[in-house]
Amino acid sequence: MLEDKDRIFTNLYGQHDWHLDGAKSRGAWSGTKGFIDNGRDWIVNEVKGSGLRGRGGAGFPTALKWTFMPKDGAGDGRPSQLLVNADESEPGTCKDREILRHDPQHLVEGCLLAGRGMGAHIAYVYIRGEFIRERHHFEQAVKEAYDAKLIGKNNIHGWDFDIVVHHGAGAYICGEETALMESLEGKKGQPRLKPPFPAAMGVYGNPTTVNNVESIAVVPEILRRGGAWFASIGRPNNTGTKLMCVSGHVNKPATFEEAMGISFEEMIEKHCGGIRGGWDNLLAVIPGGASVPCVPGEKIRKAVMDFDGLREVGSSLGTAAVIVMDKQTDIIKAIWRLAAFYKHESCGQCTPCREGTGWMMRVMARMVEGRAQKREIDMLFEVTKQIEGHTICALGDAAAWPIQGLIRNFRHVIEERIDGYTYRSDNDGAVPSIAAE
Repeated sequence: MLEDKDRIFTNLYGQHDWHLDGAKSRGAWSGTKGFIDNGRDWIVNEVKGSGLRGRGGAGFPTALKWTFMPKDGAGDGRPSQLLVNADESEPGTCKDREILRHDPQHLVEGCLLAGRGMGAHIAYVYIRGEFIRERHHFEQAVKEAYDAKLIGKNNIHGWDFDIVVHHGAGAYICGEETALMESLEGKKGQPRLKPPFPAAMGVYGNPTTVNNVESIAVVPEILRRGGAWFASIGRPNNTGTKLMCVSGHVNKPATFEEAMGISFEEMIEKHCGGIRGGWDNLLAVIPGGASVPCVPGEKIRKAVMDFDGLREVGSSLGTAAVIVMDKQTDIIKAIWRLAAFYKHESCGQCTPCREGTGWMMRVMARMVEGRAQKREIDMLFEVTKQIEGHTICALGDAAAWPIQGLIRNFRHVIEERIDGYTYRSDNDGAVPSIAAE
């Protein structure tokens, strides 16, 4: 359980002034010049010592990612760049928007320090198309920082640094780092083939590191309190604090900051007032945003909320966007709805994803009614395996995993639905042997 003194985001609910003066009163921009003067290696080593892993879903070590950037520039005059992914489009995820709305100076200061850590003099912040107030607040925060000479050319910290805010058009695929780059450059939001990797050739052909909003926003406080402080929270390889979002069938849905490694039960009881209808009414939980497999209620209750703990129960922490479903939920229909979302958001570039997401959605639609055959369950699972790992980006994986989780954990529910439909049917309505369409 996280103590109040260890919280990084002290204005998460917008109860205080989000402008520059309010942020400074809560400790922002304190000691920043000293961190800049300590140099690139010191910043990277402190973040490395903190054990910070990416907060956007993949959990890749943040400092290690920074070290992929050219040490002394690209060697051919190309500048290094930071790209902040604020395209928070994962269903169930609503943490970065709170930083942009209520604590934007954390991100502005974090961009400057991360830029120093990777030798970059510019950051692009790509904000989701539907985030209007969030963009207005962040643009105002950037302007206030420029006016106070905290960033920009010849700023008081001695490291020239510019921030460019870009507003997307609301496409889920642009949350993928290379599709985000394409969109930022004014092109169609489609993922790029890798290699070359962004650290070698990213935005406008320059070395680029892409980080999540939360990953960058926690950096200033890590440097102020020391990497060892951050590493002391949580478990080895799963350190620090984490913004978590809980939606669905709890008594009080909420977004909050908590220590990594808290148990699911403690988290729900402390922050969300328990499960609607009590713990015996819990059916399943999607613990890391819509793209991770669901976990049955009996397995999730004692699960540890961190990268390793959720892998042990067959899922993933992802963005720590927890979707709770009670026993009144039609679990098959819930997963069908996610399949429909991924079908809609596929960019269409890869055949397995373009064709496979539609195929899975249509089969799932029949399974919602029970209008399927039991042999199709294994067929559907096989199709998910043909999509997973065979696309340029991870959208194919994201579409496949929820269905895999459904089949692994709730196959009996699908079979009961098919049995019920068959029992109700007459000869004309009996389950036919038809194609997926």
